[in-house]
Amino acid sequence: MTTILATADSMREQIRRSSKLKGRQPDAASLAEVEALIGARPPDGYRRDLLIEHLHCINDAYRCLRERHLVALAKLMNLAMAEVYEVATFYHHFDIIRGDREAPVLTIRVCSGLSCALAQGDELLQRLPALLGRTDLRIISTPCVGRCEQAPVAVVGQFPVAKATPDRVIAAVQANQSRHPTAADDGHWHAAQLSDPQVAAATRLETSLPNPSDTGSISPAYTGYASYRTLGGYALAASVAASLLGPDSETRVIQTLQTLDDSALRGLGGAGFQAGRKWRIVREQPGPRLMAVNIDEGEPGTFKDRTYLERDPHRFLEGMLIAAQIVGIESCYIYLRDEYHGCRAILETELARLHADPPCPLPHIELRRGAGAYICGEESAMIESIEGKRGEPRMRPPYIAQVGLFGRPTLEHNFETLYWVRDILERGAAWFSDAGRHGRRGLRSFSVSGRVRHPGVKLAPAGITLNELIGEYCGGMLEGHILYAYLPGGASGGIFPATLADVPLDFDTLQPHGGFIGSAAVIVLSQHDRARDAALNMMQFFAHESCGQCTPCRVGTAKAVQLMQAPIWDLETLEDLNTVMEDASICGLGQAAPNPVRCVQNYFAHEVR
Repeated sequence: MTTILATADSMREQIRRSSKLKGRQPDAASLAEVEALIGARPPDGYRRDLLIEHLHCINDAYRCLRERHLVALAKLMNLAMAEVYEVATFYHHFDIIRGDREAPVLTIRVCSGLSCALAQGDELLQRLPALLGRTDLRIISTPCVGRCEQAPVAVVGQFPVAKATPDRVIAAVQANQSRHPTAADDGHWHAAQLSDPQVAAATRLETSLPNPSDTGSISPAYTGYASYRTLGGYALAASVAASLLGPDSETRVIQTLQTLDDSALRGLGGAGFQAGRKWRIVREQPGPRLMAVNIDEGEPGTFKDRTYLERDPHRFLEGMLIAAQIVGIESCYIYLRDEYHGCRAILETELARLHADPPCPLPHIELRRGAGAYICGEESAMIESIEGKRGEPRMRPPYIAQVGLFGRPTLEHNFETLYWVRDILERGAAWFSDAGRHGRRGLRSFSVSGRVRHPGVKLAPAGITLNELIGEYCGGMLEGHILYAYLPGGASGGIFPATLADVPLDFDTLQPHGGFIGSAAVIVLSQHDRARDAALNMMQFFAHESCGQCTPCRVGTAKAVQLMQAPIWDLETLEDLNTVMEDASICGLGQAAPNPVRCVQNYFAHEVR
């Protein structure tokens, strides 16, 4: 038998081939372009959790994510290309373009949320392409952008057009208005003042909707750092910080937690968990402890957090600092919805001012930017996103209070919950708890939109009924409209008939009727609307926003959309889908998706039979 040995040249070629890196390799130009955007490599390398922030830098600069830039970013961050790609493709606001195809010069997003649909937003979307007549523009439908009181809304680049008409959108495009206007920092707006029952009704009608042609409706003046300090801001945070260094520190902690308990302050993002109890649970965990603040506010119909943040940011920041001091938080991460470009600019400016002149020792604070994923409003999905991953909900247990952000015990709060901390501690628990009606406790910020005369954020007693809310705070129904139905809690909270308009609106009061208040996003329908259309709009939203991690939600929402478009609903099949989604979905999206469908079946059966 003859044995053939490899020659020296063939062995060298084999070594050369095996040592060559597989897959697409970054080019020098792309590496330089990406590094110029994200900064030079730190001594310890680029942080993995900043992947989404780096993707934003590239997407903003080039209006898209080109494959060559993704390859370069993967190389710089020492990540697999698949890891970068799976994150980039998860979020709706990242536009991936293959090859050398040109990116759109400008993207115009027309809101498809229910409030905008009621205001003929669909017609606006259909008319704009022909009226603009430009092939270099991208005009697309987008889920609720959080400006429901200004419906219909279009967003030109990052410039929101309130009460949008074709002429207003065209004018914004022609004027190259693609950036959110900068807000002045000389405003003064204190939401708690509107809670006084003696306040005149005209003052109660204050909303975030002045004349839509006025940029004030988009960028109202806010209370800046200097003004906030002058008006007594951060004095409480400084007092708490000082007392925690003294011999009575434990007494201060106990008193603060008791005041929160007595106030009945609950999580105002939708879950309604008692704030004081949550602080205790996290405080009992071993350090280091972290905080994650949820300002993703993606529930259709919800805009209360934006309304407060773009007017009074430091009241929220002071509440965050007090929570951090009492619970013993080392680092705070603020997760802000990507659509809120004006709020992001405000927070960037005011956090810099806070750090430049701190009223007390500050924890580490980072502002993180969402990327267009409703699912990241779910607390564990938000934490995954902060860590630079796909925003997919986690299985529980363990709960994030024990194993949360970066594996550490984490205090998660909605923006508005922290916003009220200062007022509650300064005014006393009774100021907040005694504000309720019909046996309920506390204040609620209702985001009201739809067929009412004066939409906007209404700070009203918890337990107020819809009839009272519309009559006292919204100036009644629009002329020619009679109350037919309403959504008490956005897409997830169900759809109720006018016959249930005298049920108190609060946590735990709506569940017996097949819904819940959630984030208190109230959308009002009239006799000119159909509940089945509202339910279909919501199910289309759920299908679009499902993260796809679990089959019941991913397949169930898409199948439900198909069935709900039929003139007569297949009620048996829909209920089968409802049961599977409710019982087998990982998170609240799939579990709550059946609510609008079941409400139509229960209260508006005449529309689907």
